[in-house]
Amino acid sequence: MSVLRDLLDGIRGGGIDVLDLTAPLSERTPILALPEPFGQTVPFTLQEISRYDERGPAWYWNNFTTGEHTGTHFDAPVHWVTGRDGEDVSQIAPARLIAPAVVLDFSAQSADDPDFLLEIDHVKAWESEHGPLPDGGWLLYRTGWDVRAHDQGEFLNADETGPHTPGMSADCARFLAEETPIAGIGVETVGTDAGAAHSFDPAFPCHSYLLGAGKYGLTQLRNLDRLPPTGAVVIAGPLPIVGGSGSPVRVLALVER
Repeated sequence: MSVLRDLLDGIRGGGIDVLDLTAPLSERTPILALPEPFGQTVPFTLQEISRYDERGPAWYWNNFTTGEHTGTHFDAPVHWVTGRDGEDVSQIAPARLIAPAVVLDFSAQSADDPDFLLEIDHVKAWESEHGPLPDGGWLLYRTGWDVRAHDQGEFLNADETGPHTPGMSADCARFLAEETPIAGIGVETVGTDAGAAHSFDPAFPCHSYLLGAGKYGLTQLRNLDRLPPTGAVVIAGPLPIVGGSGSPVRVLALVER
């Protein structure tokens, strides 16, 4: 097919940049911390099986342990109670994993206020300038929070009142879930909701509204500053874990030069 040949020629020839939006996955990857008595995810760990030694003279390999929602990861609808009858991560149609993406950049506002919330008016103002949100595509919400990902404390930014990270209001989450054609949202923070979203009505509205509407979440993205407001294509490939609520994911963006 000439379209696919053109795509490959564009990548190999440098006309199309392939950008990695994925944070490296290691023991240092920040993870979500829930208050007691809720269950906790485990940090990512590697356990060596053999490394060119008596356990296996010609090969190196590892077991690894991690939670579904560790590092850059994909939220499937079944992850939240409102989407409990929806898709698990193995049931998502492959064609939905390749989609257009737009970037709403509110990094300056988030730098001034770590509790900054995206509102409906922000989205509508962006649409007035750049056009409608993409049908079946991703809304990627840039806050600049990825620069903190080297440190668990800075990334979660919690004090005695709880975490303080940017997100979106309950009204905005409902608007995106019910009144826009997007497939889902992507963020740079540890989860799709704001740090203070435990106190919103409903609590954790991005999870509640978007997953309840059969939409998806991408979290702990990076390099969103390298994407244009419109025109990128995102490839997000989670592991097809049968019954899984989510999965670590490699997220790539294709951008024309």
